[in-house]
Amino acid sequence: MKSKGLNKKKPVENREFRHFRSQVFVQFFLLALLSVVSIFLVYSLLLRQRFGNFMVDQLQNWFHMDYDAALNFYWHIFRNNIDFFVLLAIGILFLLFFRLYLNWFTRYFMEIDDKMDSLTDESAPEVSLPPELFPIERKMNSVKYTVERQKGDILAAEQRKNDLIMYLAHDLKTPLASVIGYLNLLHDEQGISPELQTKYLEIALNKAERLESLMNEFFEIARFNLSDIALEYREIDLTRLLEQLVFEFQPMLREKNLVCRLEAPETFRLSCDSDKLQRVFDNLLRNAVSYSFSGTEIVITARQTESSLEICFANQGHPIPPEKLSYIFQQFYRLDESRSAQTGGAGLGLAIARQIVELHGGSITAQSAEEQTSFLVTLPLS
Repeated sequence: MKSKGLNKKKPVENREFRHFRSQVFVQFFLLALLSVVSIFLVYSLLLRQRFGNFMVDQLQNWFHMDYDAALNFYWHIFRNNIDFFVLLAIGILFLLFFRLYLNWFTRYFMEIDDKMDSLTDESAPEVSLPPELFPIERKMNSVKYTVERQKGDILAAEQRKNDLIMYLAHDLKTPLASVIGYLNLLHDEQGISPELQTKYLEIALNKAERLESLMNEFFEIARFNLSDIALEYREIDLTRLLEQLVFEFQPMLREKNLVCRLEAPETFRLSCDSDKLQRVFDNLLRNAVSYSFSGTEIVITARQTESSLEICFANQGHPIPPEKLSYIFQQFYRLDESRSAQTGGAGLGLAIARQIVELHGGSITAQSAEEQTSFLVTLPLS
């Protein structure tokens, strides 16, 4: 099978360089024709009587020889060795023409070598080569665009990493300073009332829990490489998994005066990696709780189509701007530009959710309009 694939590719390459081969053939043919014509002219010139008279005249002028001596010298030295001089002339002409042909042919390599430096130079224009080298020109420009794109991706990734470090360092510093400050108050103020002690301890505890959450995000970043993780499939009841999820979020829901309603069949069998899929739903529900208006309702619906299963998380809150909607599944992207200490994370939750869903062969999308935001997870049934 592999050899057949290679054989199929050869005609394409032949067509791409057909013009170049034709150009080389024409140049070689013209060189050969010019050589034949030149040799014929040289041979005819050497055998003509006029050439003999010219040589005799030159011998008389250069060496002051009389006519008989010059003619005798011409016959013994040149005329009797005419074949040698003809071959010498042919050899000189061949080397001259071959040198001209090499100069013409190697200019292609010189132009390619000259354009190679522009592949890594962003300010350089597109590579331009002679028409017969168009396939090479196209491939070099493709390499140039690829190098520029990869360089841009590396710079963007480096910038995201630096921003992440800066943001997380800031987020760590703020709750840590609060914990130290309130603990110092408890330590220094001996006559503090029990009510203030309880209040300060609650604040310090909340900030410490925030620190723990941020540290967990650090660990999450360190081991964020889902592409190397294999899924462990087993059959589960998706309805029971969602019911357990809603129950576990009750403290967070009560804190924001939210209600979570689950609309799903009595039982819903699905083959999946339940641990990782639970992580997806946890991230989506946590995101809905963080950005919902107080006193509103979060609705989780699950329904089955002919070939897939759809789970939707919908909440009421400020709509996501259209220009940001396409970026929310990117790693380290933060929708909350104010970076609230309560809702701000490292921007990994939705990115992890998307990768887990895609590992299951599904997809995840988001829609937001008129204070209604929904995330739809689609999973194949098989």
